[in-house]
Amino acid sequence: MIKKFLKVSRYDKPHGILFLYYPCIWGIFINKVNISEVIFLCICFLLGSCGMRSLGCIWNDYIDRDLDSKVARTRDRLISSRAVNKKEILFYLFLNSIIGVFPLFFIPQKALIISFLIIPVIIFYPFMKRITWYPQLYLGICFNWGILVGYTAISNDAPTVEVIIFYIGSIFWTIAYDTIYAFQDVKDDSNIGIKSTAVKFKSNAKIFIFICYLLTFILWIVSLFMQERPPSYIFMMLALLLFFSYRLNKINLNLEKSCLNLFKENSYCGLIISIYFILSQI
Repeated sequence: MIKKFLKVSRYDKPHGILFLYYPCIWGIFINKVNISEVIFLCICFLLGSCGMRSLGCIWNDYIDRDLDSKVARTRDRLISSRAVNKKEILFYLFLNSIIGVFPLFFIPQKALIISFLIIPVIIFYPFMKRITWYPQLYLGICFNWGILVGYTAISNDAPTVEVIIFYIGSIFWTIAYDTIYAFQDVKDDSNIGIKSTAVKFKSNAKIFIFICYLLTFILWIVSLFMQERPPSYIFMMLALLLFFSYRLNKINLNLEKSCLNLFKENSYCGLIISIYFILSQI
């Protein structure tokens, strides 16, 4: 039972949790804070990220169970292979809702309200690959929402223009790394009619992904400039852009393992940005 729960919830694949959690950290530390005073808040967001990511995975897998059974990479998932029944799925959803939602009630009320505003987008996300070529855009809106929630949790105010710009830049970051991730399934997706940016831009994929990375770092730099931070961040951003440009140039998007490796490497970018924001408080 425990092994099933962990596998269905994807706790054995933590990168998705990190991609959800890092933006929360950014939102918190964009503000000027005392690190010792926000540790509890960071723990709440970590638990929330764990539970909410797993809720999203289970919901997505359930809606996509018939499609996933036709894709080589996903056909052996417990839900698509019918290795778990509906009662078990509901139980796992309940457990993850406790893990993900309960800690959010310890954050300030305004931040809590903002956190719940994203729920409709999360609910409709699994259907996006059926109606639009840009499900990665919707994923970016969801995965980076923590920037707005984290910022509001500290400031107790609506996100500023510079915070929103950083949020938009982060959406392009998600589009970039999730397009790379989607290339693992691009052949099967094309055959069964699943839409994604990987399928849409298959013939010019590297150009599209590079443009997304470029927009990411431009918007992040603009946001940090508006925040009047010391200019050292420019070197960090340029170094990250050069790294991903080099890796993108070398990657073979037709190899599933190469796509997965570069996807995972994006978590290091999230970690570096998080460390930058935390160290800026010292």
